[in-house]
Amino acid sequence: MKRIYSFAIAALFLSALSGCSWFNPPHEMEKSAETLASEGSKAFMDEDYHQAIESFTTLKDWYPFSRYAILAELKIADAHYEREEYAEAIFAYREFEKLHPRNEAIPYVIYRRGMCWYNRIDTVDRDQESTKKSMAQFNRLKEQYPESPYAVKTGDKIEKCIASLAGHELYVADFYLKKEEYRAALKRFEYLFAHYPDTEEGKQALKKIPVCKKKIEKK
Repeated sequence: MKRIYSFAIAALFLSALSGCSWFNPPHEMEKSAETLASEGSKAFMDEDYHQAIESFTTLKDWYPFSRYAILAELKIADAHYEREEYAEAIFAYREFEKLHPRNEAIPYVIYRRGMCWYNRIDTVDRDQESTKKSMAQFNRLKEQYPESPYAVKTGDKIEKCIASLAGHELYVADFYLKKEEYRAALKRFEYLFAHYPDTEEGKQALKKIPVCKKKIEKK
């Protein structure tokens, strides 16, 4: 019992000598939130995005209630975007919007989420999931924040998304036509014309619809 008591006294004595370090995490005495924000911003400007992520993540973890914490969350997403780590950027932007739905940066965040998907758009013969998700974000931005300068920037990008989706439908429809699967081809051509009538692909579909119907009748 005496040994336990002596150990407790020794522990308290050491605590006093260390300036009550048990109650003051060491990191609070290393770098302030302002210092970490400054370091992260400088690293970002120098295009050292790995270091920027490290500094801003440390800031967010150590000082979650600091006025710099929101900046850190946004710049982490931006740094991932610049590193073309789009999956990580999408997650970070989505979390930012979830935590700060009324923040003035939300139009920018939605635009960047759309750009993450937009930059992953592949050729028309590939899956178009990225195209659909990109266009969904751009359309949401135009509907919710029509006056935002970021909404204005989506115009040509939405057109490219439409062209990619229409091109994909034409590619698949032509594939079925060549395989002499006329009913499947007809279905895709009709879908293409119904959804993208003003595109070049839509006009081609209109011409091929009667061809498929004639082939089906002969069969």
